[in-house]
Amino acid sequence: MKSPKTILAGIPLALMLYFPAQLFAQNVKVGYWTSGFSLGFGAVMEQMKFAEKQGLNVEWVKFAEVNGPTRAIVSNAIDVAFAAPSTNSISIAADGVPVKIVLATQIAEAQIVALEGSPIKAIGDLKGKKIGMSPAGSATHAIATAILEQNFGLKPKDYSIAPGNEAQLAQFLSQKEIDAGVLRSVTLAQMQDVKLRRLGSIVDEWKKLTKGNAPPILAVTIVYANYLAKNPEAVAKFIAATRNGLQYGSQNKPRVAEILQKAANMNATDALAYANQWDGAYIASFEPADITSLKRMYDIVKAGGGATKDAPDNAFATGPYIQAKKIK
Repeated sequence: MKSPKTILAGIPLALMLYFPAQLFAQNVKVGYWTSGFSLGFGAVMEQMKFAEKQGLNVEWVKFAEVNGPTRAIVSNAIDVAFAAPSTNSISIAADGVPVKIVLATQIAEAQIVALEGSPIKAIGDLKGKKIGMSPAGSATHAIATAILEQNFGLKPKDYSIAPGNEAQLAQFLSQKEIDAGVLRSVTLAQMQDVKLRRLGSIVDEWKKLTKGNAPPILAVTIVYANYLAKNPEAVAKFIAATRNGLQYGSQNKPRVAEILQKAANMNATDALAYANQWDGAYIASFEPADITSLKRMYDIVKAGGGATKDAPDNAFATGPYIQAKKIK
């Protein structure tokens, strides 16, 4: 006959075998913007359940506005903001909000283009021209104007800017309301009826500007500091899941397109065009060079009046990323 101690010792194991694994999973509330280019990575992460496969019980919180996840993490309404705007994330950390940046997830990828029949043959020809790009205050705007000045000697007074979102900029260019535009490759892929001349790549020009190999980073993953302090393993698992999601998207673009058709109500052609830009748009990295790139971007935004305080070094938490690289 088994002793009471032996019976009691076996109860935890019996419970684990009887109850679903979700009861023992670590809870995490993750928010992401369900539009723009963050949609693709977020939708794949949610639908394919990469975080859940790492033993996390995820509550996905979706936001219709780009800064929604950032505002939610400021109020501690979510634990993790996935693909949050990079410079805005650094700015709230500089303002004293208890958040940590733990991963770079999206590249500030764009092309500088003009119509094929335009007399503009190179970026240097943009002097005195009207250029369409993201509004002032955005990371893409700051990067593009810095590249024009530092790589090509074009100061802000040397050209005019037509601000707009991707759809507006594509329309401006098609209707010849602007001479050139700074547009993401996914937008260009959907402008198949418009013949364009590519003048330069924002990523390539950024690497020339910084004399490094890290791309400019548009979005990051940020974690509420108290959650990270209490759940470092959960954050590492989420990063590992993100790395797996990145690899999956790269290797399964038709499946990504299927997910986008359902998540964003895209037609099949646009969804596949979006999915085919995966490798140039998304990353899951937090190496020293990535942090240097983030700080350089923030300094450019700050110099342009988009921020007032310096980026604090303690805003960048590398521990979870280092641990995540050991997780499969």
